[in-house]
Amino acid sequence: MSFADQLERLQQFLDADDLHDEALDYLAGHGYLTALCISPVEVPEEEWIAELFAEEPNYQDEAQKADIEGSLRELKAEIARDLSSDEELEPPCDLTLGDEPDLSDLRSWCVGFLEGVFLREEDWFSQDEETVSELLLPIMVGSGLFDDQPEFAEIAQDEDMVEDMMQHIPEILTQLFLLFHAPEDKPKPALLSRH
Repeated sequence: MSFADQLERLQQFLDADDLHDEALDYLAGHGYLTALCISPVEVPEEEWIAELFAEEPNYQDEAQKADIEGSLRELKAEIARDLSSDEELEPPCDLTLGDEPDLSDLRSWCVGFLEGVFLREEDWFSQDEETVSELLLPIMVGSGLFDDQPEFAEIAQDEDMVEDMMQHIPEILTQLFLLFHAPEDKPKPALLSRH
C-alpha cells in the first residue's frame, strides 16, 4: 500500500465519529505528531499513542490496530524527515483561521500541536523559556485555547495580525526544531520580527 493510501485510511479512522470525544482527529493528530518530532525529549511510543486516542479505540481486529499504529509511526517519521530537511514543513491545511476560527482546520492542527507540547511542557520551556514562548505564540493564538486571557483576547481582535501570525507557522516550526536539535556550535535562529 502506498503512503498516500495509508494516510487516507488513517485520516478516515481518526475522523470517524466512534472515537473517544477527546481523541485527536487527523489534523489535530498531525499537529500533535509535529510537536512530538520537535520536542526536546523523546516521548515513549505507547504513551503518545495512548494520549492521542484518549482511550483504546474499538479496533476491528489486531491487524487494524497494527495498520493504524503503523501509519501513525510512518506519518511521524515523515514529519521528522521534513523538519530535518531544508524545506519548511507545511501543516496539511490552509494557513488561515478564516471567518469561523472555531471550525477551521488550522485551529484543529494548532490544538493538536499544543497537546504534543503539554506532554513534556517542562522540557519545552526549561532551556529558553522566553524564546520558546515567543515562537509558540502564533500556534497558541491559532489554537484558541487561551482566548479567555486578556493578552490573547486583544490579539484575537486584530484579524490582520492573527492572519499574519498564521502565515509564519511553517517558519516557526523550523525555528523550534533548530532551537532544540541544532548542534551547539550553530548559531541559534533569529526570532521572527514582530510586525
